[in-house]
Amino acid sequence: MLAQIYNQIDTAIKWVDDRIWGLPLIILILTTGIYLTVRLGGLQIRHLPKALRFMVKNEEEGHGEVTSFGALCTALSATIGTGNITGVATAIAAGGPGALFWMVVAAFFGMATKYSEGLLAVKYRSIDEDGHVLGGPFYYIERGMKQRLPQISWRWLAKIFAFFGMCVGLFGIGTFTQVNSINSAITGFFDPNMAHTVSLFGMEYSLATVIGSLVVAIFVGLVVIGGLKRISSVAQKVIPIMVVVYVGFSLVLIVVNITALPDALVTIVESAFGLRAAAGGALGAIIIAMQKGIARGIFSNEAGLGSAPIAAAAAQTKEPVRQGLVSMTGTFIDTIIICTMTGLSIVLTGAWQVEGIEGVQVTTYAFQHGLPFPAKFTAFVLMLCLVFFAFTTILGWDYYSERCLEYLTNGHKKKIIVYRWLYIIAVFIGPYMTVSAVWTIADIFNGLMAIPNMIALFALSGVVAKEAKDFFKAEKHKL
Repeated sequence: MLAQIYNQIDTAIKWVDDRIWGLPLIILILTTGIYLTVRLGGLQIRHLPKALRFMVKNEEEGHGEVTSFGALCTALSATIGTGNITGVATAIAAGGPGALFWMVVAAFFGMATKYSEGLLAVKYRSIDEDGHVLGGPFYYIERGMKQRLPQISWRWLAKIFAFFGMCVGLFGIGTFTQVNSINSAITGFFDPNMAHTVSLFGMEYSLATVIGSLVVAIFVGLVVIGGLKRISSVAQKVIPIMVVVYVGFSLVLIVVNITALPDALVTIVESAFGLRAAAGGALGAIIIAMQKGIARGIFSNEAGLGSAPIAAAAAQTKEPVRQGLVSMTGTFIDTIIICTMTGLSIVLTGAWQVEGIEGVQVTTYAFQHGLPFPAKFTAFVLMLCLVFFAFTTILGWDYYSERCLEYLTNGHKKKIIVYRWLYIIAVFIGPYMTVSAVWTIADIFNGLMAIPNMIALFALSGVVAKEAKDFFKAEKHKL
């Protein structure tokens, strides 16, 4: 009976997801990135070195709650998570190796989108008497759009964004998907044969899953109560170390299997354009690869979602363009580096073609069969990477969703405290959601959150272009 109910729920959720994440939204997201790239003159290529320098060099006279690097790490804590390990595997399994190609293409144009979001977040933010920063898409939607079209109040659109942003945190990226992947990895390592189980909600779960969900929920509670500064402090310590470890292991895998790299790259490109599909099915294969790749790419790097500018607004900076450049590096690191490493590992080892495995199991298979280390050691390292990446994502999205709620309730502190406890509860129950339902729910809220943000980015693209032109002109005069 419960199995039938789960199937019916999954079917309904997938129907909604197909309607939201269809071609119209994919075209909207890509078009926005392409449009901003053209209008900014390929800024993500020309100024990437400068952006990487700004990333590690904080401003001395900036105003805000955390350093620029701290704001970036907070944003990266929310973006570098299961999307980089589990999400890439899910995309390739569903859309073929070509999904990785479209993921990288979307990320390239998404860098211009992320730059614009970070710039606007700082430009239209405000800082109250206590030094508390009020900024993010809801503010550049409300204030920026008001300046462009003063005859219309855009607060309703800002509230729609804030509502969906809160839902993404509570029901999507922030909780269910992250803790589900954490516990899948923990269970896969400590109890792969389900030898120790308990019966909950009419179904059997590994004892490792139950203990893992409780431990994660406790640690999340201990950190989120401390607010932005504690979250930023944890992110600055954890994120750089885990990125170096994960990318290092991925590079070793690629070097060890370097002879298979040319064929893997050919497979990715051919799959992206439907060249390996059966006769008559090329267009369908391209659409599926694009849909899965772009959806998972957006899930991973969040370019266009409007989440990262919530953290960017809190940066100690006085230059919107500078913070825009720093924000842009987040997409570069998250997708063009980390997701590509994961995708190449999966394609090189053929893990995406192995039947009977899904999600993190695909990436685990790739690392175990592609690295010259004992399988148990490799699985343990990957488990640690996923656990820490997902844990910091949970923290980052708590901050994002709290700021969304703060906007909706005009800073009502009691409601925010209640929300924190609901968030912790959602983290605890995440492992008991089905894998397909979890990812599909996240996709739905991602799409709904992106729409109002895209509208604002198009409307304010002229502001972004002018700010960039003025900043780089001033930079030239300094030389």
